Amino acid sequence: MPRTRTYDLDGLLDAAELIAAESGAAAVTLRGLTDATGMSNGAIYHAFGSRLGVVGQAWLRAGRRFLTVQRRAVDAALADRDSDTPAVDAVVAAADAPAVFAELHPTSARLVLTVRRTDLLGTSLPDDLARDLRHLDHELGALTAELASALWDRRDSAAVDVVNSCIVALPTGLLLHNNRYRDPVARRRLAAAVRAVLELGPETPTSKGTP
Repeated sequence: MPRTRTYDLDGLLDAAELIAAESGAAAVTLRGLTDATGMSNGAIYHAFGSRLGVVGQAWLRAGRRFLTVQRRAVDAALADRDSDTPAVDAVVAAADAPAVFAELHPTSARLVLTVRRTDLLGTSLPDDLARDLRHLDHELGALTAELASALWDRRDSAAVDVVNSCIVALPTGLLLHNNRYRDPVARRRLAAAVRAVLELGPETPTSKGTP
């Protein structure tokens, strides 16, 4: 019987990730993937269904890696019995997660932190890929709500928005836009900014809309 040839599918995702991170989403072509991996077009289609399937799975893998790094950092901070403010420390750790992620998985970080998902994948997605992406977004939303609950015993939009500012907006502004993931000063400034925002806290229902 003829032997079935096996391929390194992780290697294919690595290639797609690297091409997208270095040259942009449009550069991820079947020809480019074939040249980078030696896999035939037919093998790529058999494994992933389409070019979109390859880049979609590369994005999902990178996104899952990031959430794993962030989740572990949050869990470690919340479990620290020596901390007087474990919930605050957990938000600081979540905000710092992109820098840790960039150290552990540099190419994955360049993909998910510098290439917009819609630029890479477009808006018309296969049902299974759209479902998996929604699940990824749900995980991040659940973590944000969990942190808001740990801080203030609240999960309303105002509380969640403060946490979201700390773990998305501030890292984007202080680390991402200036590519300063490896800058310890930038990371200390990020931690200080997060603590300052959390010190203010969310609006209360009675104060919302008041001067």
